[in-house]
Amino acid sequence: MPCTLCDDTGWKRVEEGGVRRAVRCDCWRGALAARLLADARIPRRYQHCDLANFVAYPNERLQTALSRARRFAEAFPVADKGLFFIGPPGIGKSHLAVAVLKQVIREKGARGLFYDVRELLKIIRSTYDPVHRTTEFEVLQPVMTADLLVLDDLGAEKPSEWVDETLNLIVNHRYSERRATIFTSNYDIGDLSDPDSLQVRVGLRMYSRMHEMCEFHHLDGADYRELPPNGGVDDLQALWKLRRRPQARSLPARAASPARAQLRGDGRGDLKWPGGRAGT
Repeated sequence: MPCTLCDDTGWKRVEEGGVRRAVRCDCWRGALAARLLADARIPRRYQHCDLANFVAYPNERLQTALSRARRFAEAFPVADKGLFFIGPPGIGKSHLAVAVLKQVIREKGARGLFYDVRELLKIIRSTYDPVHRTTEFEVLQPVMTADLLVLDDLGAEKPSEWVDETLNLIVNHRYSERRATIFTSNYDIGDLSDPDSLQVRVGLRMYSRMHEMCEFHHLDGADYRELPPNGGVDDLQALWKLRRRPQARSLPARAASPARAQLRGDGRGDLKWPGGRAGT
């Protein structure tokens, strides 16, 4: 059945102050948003993620990150900086990043993309074809020019000269063109003496640009993946308390625990998360 407002033309007539004009119909905007969302490469596991269903419970850091994510999405594209969510696996970093991306696409008609950093690097490698002269730049162009880009799990990739050059190309281009970017990482900023620090994993040059490009939010909380079936806010708080409980000194090198930060003597406890593998 054709649209009753525009007869499927995509334009409807409105009258304001005695002046008639044509504007885009709501059906056209809805269809455009659907196409843009389909092209955004959001994984099926995260397609349910919205700001409205993000559970922050009585956790000041998650509440602050959620509030800032909402402000960013509402202000887009007038945003001075992107967002960088740092914290241990399973606390909702990817949820927040995807939720912002979806809202910006739906409400602002932005061209957005989501990539796990390791998956992006894998695609770049697999699509390079010297016979047909398919250059890396042609593959990377949509990534570099998207209105909003989410790069998930930064730092989890195995460092190499090619990885550094490729990621620096993306970040430098978006930095120069002032294009909004959202990053997530399990690796804390740390310092140059820690091989698992974000600064060492991505390099000082790229870290410096990201620091100017983004607001950094250090998150702490329960691992949502450990939530029992039908678990709720009380269960999340209980899991969070367990995670914050001081642990033995024989922790693995990348243990995502505030106890390790305290043992490292940084004096800030849950601000230090030495790493971990892929997670939200």
